[in-house]
Amino acid sequence: MKELNKSTVEKLERPIKILQFGEGNFLRAFVDWQIDIANEKGVMNSGVAICQPILDPEHKVLGMIDLLNKQDNLYHVYLEGIENKQTKKEVRLVKSVMDSFNPYVEYEKYEHYFLSPELKITISNTTEAGIRYEEGDDLTACPPKSYPAKMTALLYKRFKHFGGDPTKGLSIICCELIENNGSTLHEYVIRHARYNNLGEDFIAWVENCCHFCDTLVDRIVPGFPRETISEIKEELGFNDNLVVKAELYHLWAIGGPGYKEVMRELPLDKAGLHVVFMPSIKQFRDKKVRILNGSHTGMVPIGLQMGCETVMDAFNTPAIERFVNDMVAEEVIPMIEEDPAELKEFAAGILERFYNPHIKHLLKTISLNSLSKWEARNYPTVKDNFFKAGRLAQHELFTFAALMTLYSGKTGFEPDDTPEFVDFIRRNWDSTDRVATIEKIVKSNIFTVDFSEVEGFVEGVAAYVKDIEELGMAEALNKFLAK
Repeated sequence: MKELNKSTVEKLERPIKILQFGEGNFLRAFVDWQIDIANEKGVMNSGVAICQPILDPEHKVLGMIDLLNKQDNLYHVYLEGIENKQTKKEVRLVKSVMDSFNPYVEYEKYEHYFLSPELKITISNTTEAGIRYEEGDDLTACPPKSYPAKMTALLYKRFKHFGGDPTKGLSIICCELIENNGSTLHEYVIRHARYNNLGEDFIAWVENCCHFCDTLVDRIVPGFPRETISEIKEELGFNDNLVVKAELYHLWAIGGPGYKEVMRELPLDKAGLHVVFMPSIKQFRDKKVRILNGSHTGMVPIGLQMGCETVMDAFNTPAIERFVNDMVAEEVIPMIEEDPAELKEFAAGILERFYNPHIKHLLKTISLNSLSKWEARNYPTVKDNFFKAGRLAQHELFTFAALMTLYSGKTGFEPDDTPEFVDFIRRNWDSTDRVATIEKIVKSNIFTVDFSEVEGFVEGVAAYVKDIEELGMAEALNKFLAK
């Protein structure tokens, strides 16, 4: 079996026009995969440089960057799914990534790329927790800690380096699954600029010469196929330790004031890819995030506490399958402003993807940063049901109760989430006063919104926590469904 690197595979060097914040499975199987196709079809000629966005505790290169460098940034994307009721598979060796690095140990390389005259686009997926405003974040650090501060410092240095040249602005594309992702990043960049007195000329350059796009991304990406990797390596003929497995389906909606400029810089639609550009993505986002991602995030803490390992395990459990379908039909769809019949059809297509037998989508993997995900994906449904329809979204309240019990420290589950948030929940967990416990959590700085603004939220969640703790998840769920 051959090693995978430039000595065994011919790889064309391309100009690095895209700086990507995030080296994870999703961006590599979604964005870099699409850029590779567009390069191959001749509608683009763009290389990607991947920047690790997060500092690890010991300032070392994390495994993903290390592996990317070892394989000369080559890897396979392995797609499997059902198309027209037939099993289909596609495998692509992705060659669009030219370089990858850790800016905390290779700051000079990072600066070289963000000051390059060839750079046109930045793309990010720093998770839902990544786009947060951290007041006082040091813009002189190499690099700053938070992603909005990194972007502010990057743009300011670029502005100074090119003397405010209006042609050297960037198209800034966010893939984080928060509402108005690009618009929110733009807001935080301006706040950092004003807080640090970077000048009105710089702010005007950001406003007029840079294009912040809101996006919606859709592809289920389980990631590295650990259990079948030996067979897949044999099939590929390469010792590829960065294989990314994903479903066939993909959708990328890109919108915002500068979407036409981005459409010129990133003409993925001209390569036959499912990429749509529009003035606003709100309608797309509401449907996809609330139905698909909200279902995932709501299902995870229930499924994990019932012994399920994958999405398919959960959907093969009748009680969970019914719960998720009822939640979407009764609480999610009615709050989306679109034709109900079309929404129902859309939701059926979305939920059908959960049954893909080729995708082992681990609930533990989906659980990453569940606190911020629940706020972004599920709370909007709670809020709309209360303020628009005058009712509590009981299914969504049950999912939050399940999430709280999962994080409580009583289940043996170790969350992959912000450590201080997990620690806060566990330190303040008191099963003798569940209302006070939930109230303390929702009023903490874990969330950007105080969920108790919805009257009855705290008490409703506390009641479901009581059922889960006293009956166990399976019986608590059955009790809920029997109502």
